[in-house]
Amino acid sequence: MSQSDITPSAVAITGIDFVAIPVRDLQASTRFYETVLGVRGDYRWADMGLEFQVGNVTLALMELERFGIPFRANSAPIALRVDDVATARARLEAAGIDFAEQFDSGVCHQAIFHDPDGNTLILHHRYAST
Repeated sequence: MSQSDITPSAVAITGIDFVAIPVRDLQASTRFYETVLGVRGDYRWADMGLEFQVGNVTLALMELERFGIPFRANSAPIALRVDDVATARARLEAAGIDFAEQFDSGVCHQAIFHDPDGNTLILHHRYAST
């Protein structure tokens, strides 16, 4: 299907409510996100998920298998805004986190790593206006 084949509809999307992060073990993942990354979960969905409000975005840890969806780590990165990528990276490395790469795109600094379930995360700081 090409863009020209799409018929306009009456649906009006007004925002993004949450971004799902697939996890195998909700308790272990909660410890990582709270202890290592320093975000706090503020809404638990029984034993299946936990939401973290981070700025104006909600990250939702979800044990997808409990929803009948096979687990597969998210390889599309989630960029986590920080004030200083090098400082944040050093703190995470001190906590035992390995980084895949760090680079300067000409617009922002980025450092790529993974959570315990293999989801791709990026420390990100945009320094140029767009």
